[in-house]
Amino acid sequence: MSPPFKVHWATVADEDLKNIVLYIAEDSPPNARSIFEKIKEQTSNLAHFPERGRTVPELQDQGIFLYRELIVTPWRIIYRVSDKKVYILSVIDSRQNVEDILLKRLIK
Repeated sequence: MSPPFKVHWATVADEDLKNIVLYIAEDSPPNARSIFEKIKEQTSNLAHFPERGRTVPELQDQGIFLYRELIVTPWRIIYRVSDKKVYILSVIDSRQNVEDILLKRLIK
């Protein structure tokens, strides 16, 4: 049986993940692979449970409720659900100023 939702990765989110993996791989290739697999597994599960992530608090404070997030510590995976599709929009290090990063990306 096929999943009820299809998961799509935005180019910027793909680049985010690639940069994270490359950075971690400089010190520990096995750890980089583990992180990659964990993030991909969590996002794949959204095909069956797209509403499982919470609404992004920083955006909610701005009156924006369309975006949700999964936490794979220390990363925040930002996504949107629409028409039986889940769009992975960003993978952001939560130790950065997340609000500024998200608002810049979502305004573009």
